[in-house]
Amino acid sequence: MGDALSTFFEAEQCAISRSDNFFGALPSMTALALAKLCRDTLLEYGVDAMTQCEAKCTGAALNKVVEANTLLSGVGFESGGIAAAHAVHNGLCELEACHAYLHGEKVAFGVLTQLVLCDTAPAYIQEIMAFCHSVGLPVTLQQIGVDIAHPRWLEEDLMRVAEKTCIPGETIHNLPFRVNAKIVADAIV
Repeated sequence: MGDALSTFFEAEQCAISRSDNFFGALPSMTALALAKLCRDTLLEYGVDAMTQCEAKCTGAALNKVVEANTLLSGVGFESGGIAAAHAVHNGLCELEACHAYLHGEKVAFGVLTQLVLCDTAPAYIQEIMAFCHSVGLPVTLQQIGVDIAHPRWLEEDLMRVAEKTCIPGETIHNLPFRVNAKIVADAIV
């Protein structure tokens, strides 16, 4: 669900910044509507879907979330575009400790970072964090293998992640404002 969760937040920023989607066109109305439906479906049915999945039984919630994870997210990201959440994922891949974690887990952490970068209302960030926690998605660096107590984290690893996140051509530049490694590092922590 972590990868699908990013669909709306990234497509929304691409629309605001008028950044191209994967087809070299602006995000379409349909893509934005599907991305919003994807987010809304995850938030409404995600917890029940996890319960059904863990119980190894199918039900309406699981079916809706599978549809959100595949169809809605697939069309939403291709036609809507991606932004900071996936760029943060790519930056985190610089750290060996993060290699054991799934793409969606790192992207979910990237969603939270993007929300901070975009100066999203704290109450809304808390709502998304609560959702992530409720479905087992990471909300802290420690939950994706980062040892923040290690001196190397603040001295070099944090900036290495932030710099990789901001390389030229990376999708973080689809945000409607300029970013640099310093503000990304601040948002990550």
